[in-house]
Amino acid sequence: MRSVSIRSTKRERTAQAPQPQPQKPPAQTPHATPLSPCEDLQVLIAKRAYELYSERGYRHGSALDDWLDAEREILSQIPPV
Repeated sequence: MRSVSIRSTKRERTAQAPQPQPQKPPAQTPHATPLSPCEDLQVLIAKRAYELYSERGYRHGSALDDWLDAEREILSQIPPV
């Protein structure tokens, strides 16, 4: 009897060399122009909320209260349209 070898028609997978990663864009500077007025407002509120957090001695547990107080302060400074 004759031996027969069977070859697969599928290509064998070979490990590919790692592709170089594209350069990431440089990180934005802290004073970058906001994309919208809402983002600018959110940044102002976040900064004020952090100030309130620091005034409390960096004690945890009142993040929502700090945010709401900061939001109230910032929004009260904006004149009505």
